[in-house]
Amino acid sequence: MREARTVSRDLDVTVIPYGEKIPLKQGSTVYITQSLGGSHTAMTDMGYMVRIEGKDADAIGEAVMAGPSAEELAAKPLVELAWDQLKTCYDPEIPVNIVDLGLVYSCDVAPNEAGGQKVTVRFSLTAPGCGMGDVLKADIQGKMASLPGVTETDVDVALDPPWDQSRMSDAARLQLGLM
Repeated sequence: MREARTVSRDLDVTVIPYGEKIPLKQGSTVYITQSLGGSHTAMTDMGYMVRIEGKDADAIGEAVMAGPSAEELAAKPLVELAWDQLKTCYDPEIPVNIVDLGLVYSCDVAPNEAGGQKVTVRFSLTAPGCGMGDVLKADIQGKMASLPGVTETDVDVALDPPWDQSRMSDAARLQLGLM
């Protein structure tokens, strides 16, 4: 991909793979390498690989990703909507969603004692020391919280059992050239 873009306003971005926030100044040039699930991976002119959150897409000339349509919301049970939203979450270095990568171990929906529904997601990382765990967790939490009727989210990183390539879908293996 590698499309050059000029940043239209100051924003904070996340350095990949460390997970640290750094400022990106208005007028900086970034080179988009991946735009998936509403977030964008880019290289800065200083050589950093960064993740630009979906809420900041306008700063690089992209549209902010819309959530599910009213028709989609009405046509599916909440647990299916939750899985659909998980399929819009991407590891910023790998162009495959976290479900097909086999990172999501479980996604459950249950009534919340305080009313509404609670969504519980258990997921892993491709490597235990990956600095993007908190970034992926926040992405998952935000997407689950945006679903109608969800009043609580519980998202946990699970490193046991450890993730390995056998958890990937055939489609993910094919896309990554592993088949």
